[in-house]
Amino acid sequence: MSLEIRPARPEDRNALFSICVLTANAGTDATALYSDPDYPGLVWSVPYLDFAPDHAFVLADGADVLGYVVGTPDTKAFEEQLDKDWWPMLASKYAERKAEAKFDDVVLSRIRQPRHSDPTISKSHPAHLHINLLPPAQSGGWGRKLIETELASLRDAGAPAMHLGLSLTNDRAYGFYKHIGLEEIGRGEAIWMGKTL
Repeated sequence: MSLEIRPARPEDRNALFSICVLTANAGTDATALYSDPDYPGLVWSVPYLDFAPDHAFVLADGADVLGYVVGTPDTKAFEEQLDKDWWPMLASKYAERKAEAKFDDVVLSRIRQPRHSDPTISKSHPAHLHINLLPPAQSGGWGRKLIETELASLRDAGAPAMHLGLSLTNDRAYGFYKHIGLEEIGRGEAIWMGKTL
């Protein structure tokens, strides 16, 4: 493989949907857990391509995309924009959808009643990111390189600190984030980790 990190492009949209569902079960394939494979990407990847494109990057092997990192320097402003321009459009599009698979309602309920970040965390660590890599790219330091690319982008945009969330059961990711310098800053329905920029 000849991998490179580059800015995400509009034509990477389908890859962001695909990678998101293939990693949405605590880092493993969640295809069987959603009746629509686009559902996870509607929340955790594609809106960033549309509304924070300057902070969206992919790991590519030629035309094949094997991973992505997306984020925003201002979580509160980003969520406000989604409330205005993203969730209403999805609420209309998916108005008749009913939960048919195990995790469908996780997404459908977010579309119908958008959730916002913990204000305490987003105040102290206003930037946030999401990162996902397919198994062939989960070695060779690419996760670290993607995060370093994103952190530089967020820092250049003036963000003083960032956070991310991960599943309570994703021990592998927790160890990785600790290894690259993130600290646990909260725990509830997810583990929240952060870093000063």
